[in-house]
Order: sequence, then C-alpha cells, then structure tokens
Amino acid sequence: MALFTSAVYQNEFLPDGGTDVNAIVTIACSGAGAAGQTGSGDAGEIIIVDTSGSMGEANMRAAKQAAMVALDHILDGTYFAIVAGNHKAYLAYPMVQSGAGMVRMSDRSRAEARRAISYFQSDGGTAMGNWLNLAKALFDSVGGLAQKHAILLTDGENHNETQQQLDLAIQNCAGHFQVDARGVGVDWKVAEIRKIAHTLLGTVDIIPNPSQLGQVFAELMRASMGRGVASADLRIWIPQGARVLFVRQVSPTVEDLTQRGVPLNQLTQVFPTGSWGDEERDYHLQIRLAAKSVGQEQLAARVQLAVGAEVLTQGLVKAKWSADTNLTAQINPEVAHYTGQTELAQVIQDGLSAKASGDEQTATTKLGRAVQLASETGNAEATAKLRKVVEITDARSGTVRLKIGVAKADEMALDTSSTKTTRIRG
Repeated sequence: MALFTSAVYQNEFLPDGGTDVNAIVTIACSGAGAAGQTGSGDAGEIIIVDTSGSMGEANMRAAKQAAMVALDHILDGTYFAIVAGNHKAYLAYPMVQSGAGMVRMSDRSRAEARRAISYFQSDGGTAMGNWLNLAKALFDSVGGLAQKHAILLTDGENHNETQQQLDLAIQNCAGHFQVDARGVGVDWKVAEIRKIAHTLLGTVDIIPNPSQLGQVFAELMRASMGRGVASADLRIWIPQGARVLFVRQVSPTVEDLTQRGVPLNQLTQVFPTGSWGDEERDYHLQIRLAAKSVGQEQLAARVQLAVGAEVLTQGLVKAKWSADTNLTAQINPEVAHYTGQTELAQVIQDGLSAKASGDEQTATTKLGRAVQLASETGNAEATAKLRKVVEITDARSGTVRLKIGVAKADEMALDTSSTKTTRIRG
C-alpha cells in the first residue's frame, strides 16, 4: 500500500495586524506500486498519434516506431487503444464499431496493435479537439477504469477547428483523464499544447528530432505504468473568515491549482492532483487571515492528501503574531526559493512572447530577469537553455543581450521547460 508523508516549511510569525501566511507543503509518496495492479481498479492507456499531412515521411515513420515502443511498456492486463488523428479522429485499434473501445493488453493484442500502427499514413489536417473527444469516449466505454492516461503527439497547429472547439473539448475532458502532450519539430504552438497538458494534469515538451520519439514514448509510458495511486486529492481546510489566495504546485513543475478547487464543505476545498508514483511534490499556499494582535496564535490551514475518502497524510500551517521584527522579517528559504521559481516561469514566457512580437526591449528585460532568477535559485537547466537565446554579460544583475538568429527549436525548448523547477539546494 502506498505511504504518503508530508512536511511544512514556513515562517509562522506575522507582525501585529499581519494577514498573509505563506507555506511550502512537501508531500512524498512511496510504495505506489504499478498502475492497475494495486486493487484500486484497472488502468487505461491511449496513444494518440498525429497522422496529418504535415507529419511527412520522416516524422510519420518515427511516430509509428515510437507508438510501437510505447506498446511494449504497457503492462499486460491494462486496457488500451490507439487513436490516429488528423482533421478527424480514428480508432485505429481495437477495430470495433460498438461496445468497449479498449481491450486488455496481451501478447496477441500487442501484436495486433503494432500491425494497425504500421498502416498509418500522413494525410489531412489537424483537429486535436476531435482526438481528445474520441479518447474520452473510449475511456468512458470501459466501466470501472480507475486510472486513465493518454500520450498525445502532434507536429502542427490546430488548423481544422476553431479555438472555441478545442477549448470545449479540453474542458469536456478535464477531470476524466490525464494527458502528456509532446510536439515533434518546430511547427506547433507551445501555448496550444501547454493548455491541453496543463488542464488535463499532464506535461508538455518539445521533441526537436524525430529520432528521439521512441525514447520519449518509452519514458512516458514507463512513468505512467509506475503510478499505482490512480487518483489523489489535495484538501485544504481554512478557518472561518480566512481566504485561500492561491494554491500552486511548485515542484517538479509550476502548476496553478487555485481555480481548480471545489468545496468539500464550508471550510474545505479539494484540488485534484491526478495519479501518483513514488515521488515528491511541493505545493505553495498563501492564506489570508483576519488580522490579530501580538501574542495570538491560529491554525491557518490544514493540508491533507486524500485518496478517495481516506486521508493519508496531513500538514499544519500555523500563524503566530509577534512584535519581534527579527522573527517576523524572516523569509522562509523554501518559500523564497519557490517564489523565485514561479516568477522565473512567468518571465521566460513573457520574454519570449515579447521577442516574438518584436518588442526587444521588454524581451531583454524579462529574459535578463530570468537569467538572474535562474542563477539565484540554482536552476542550471533553465540557465543552459537561456544561454541559447541570450548572451549573458552578468547573471547576478541579469544583464543580457538578445542573440541574433536563434534556432526556433531552442526558443521552444526554453518555453516548454519554463515551468520545470529545481528543488532548493541543501
């Protein structure tokens, strides 16, 4: 059985009349087991492959090979399906017209699915909303699936449906299954794919070279098969009169969960976190309390991780009002670190957006600040990717110059990785 533990990092001291409490809550899971193998219900996997005309011969060949590699990492007994997507969505395997649209993985079904994938050809346009809606229908066709996950691969923009149609499809799927989305090459929109992945509790990344597809698909499927906790929720209780200003996952990636909360009761909100493997995640909470005077104490929040109705771990966020400025002026190192990491993600995206619109002054300022924050928080990956976009004169002050002739793949790699964080050193 999975074991969850939690730890709270904060400066609980507030000045006289202070209201806002910040805390980092670390939640760790061990012994998660394998997806669909822990007795909580079956797991389902769908591989969605872009088969539009823009994929061409090289991308299509690599995508077919990658999908076959992914099949090899789906555990026997797992329900699965293969979707081919262009301006329509096609159930490539299993080839059924009605009833359940997924079958259990076995040696036979794996071989049949490989054969179906081998027939993929690039043709037509791109309408990812159709792909997502079909995936939902397939998951819904199998009763009792506890864990539902899809890999989505595309190489282009969503040309064959409106933004509203795509947004409606994303919302239709939210809360029903998770999606790890990947873009191959440089002709797709990061913001478009990020919206799919973010809303559906997954990840987004670029695959610059189609030769890397097989390795990426294998890693994604191995990770999914290692998430033996099908679904867990973050529960946050606050006292009467208090308000949650924000809830963010800040490690391993920055994800704003604030608007995803649904009330459990008058004082408790529930935030979905998706499936878990053996891992740690950090959450940043900011709670606004009614102001109190020196000497008073209050429980600011109770943060719980629950699977179904069972609470598996709990952390307490506290507040104490003090007149000692040596206590109240301190910023907790974890809070400071992740505040910087969250700003880093935002200024990278803002800087790249400004650069794309031709506003070089804003781009230089924002990306300079990104270099400064990456240096301060020890985010070596962000620093390395920033160096491909800007010339760094002084990292400590954020003094940079925009590079000329930057490869589009390098800009997209910086954009997709902007929300990846590094944990606090030491």
